[in-house]
Amino acid sequence: MNNTITAQEIKRRGISAVDEALEQGPVHVIQRNRPRYVILSEEDYARLADRRQARAELWEQLTTGSEPGSRGKSEIDAQLAEERASWDGPARGT
Repeated sequence: MNNTITAQEIKRRGISAVDEALEQGPVHVIQRNRPRYVILSEEDYARLADRRQARAELWEQLTTGSEPGSRGKSEIDAQLAEERASWDGPARGT
């Protein structure tokens, strides 16, 4: 937590204290000697929210096969089993 500010300082100086600290990145607010909040710029928050949404969509696609034209686990397993069975066939180049 390199970029910290106390809640007391925010009370004393107002939003200008936060604005100054945000120039150096996310601001960790300390209250009663404990980390209490993290303040992000709107840009940082939007970037974080976009990443979270992208991960959620990817996870949904991976776990449900909801992508159009995607195959389910059973289909993939069947294809792999078929391919592995063909490995036991005649040796190549003979």
